[in-house]
Amino acid sequence: QVQLVEFGGGLVQAGGSLRLSCAASGSILSINVMGWYRQAPGKQRELVAAITNGGSTTYADSVKGRFTISRDNGKNTVVLQMNSLKPEDTAVYYCKADGVRVDVWGRSYDYSGQGTQVTVSS
Repeated sequence: QVQLVEFGGGLVQAGGSLRLSCAASGSILSINVMGWYRQAPGKQRELVAAITNGGSTTYADSVKGRFTISRDNGKNTVVLQMNSLKPEDTAVYYCKADGVRVDVWGRSYDYSGQGTQVTVSS
């Protein structure tokens, strides 16, 4: 069983910073992609940032230049550093791990965390 646990959400003023962390635990041999999604009230869940096990990154246009994603493959963790936060960044942020290889036979699955609330006040 694989679990993802997120840390670091909270309330911050516009222009401030928050750091979100996510740790994957369980029977894990490797993880292909780790990333963060967010869902604001009344809106669809959207990709914020993702990073492959080789270090390639992808960002939503709305967060480019403000957010930075990084990961530690050995610890199965991913961090989202969020700077210059805006009220429109307010959402529940979900950690996601895709292509989690769980055994030597190559079986892999996708997992998502429970989410952490980020609120940016104006």
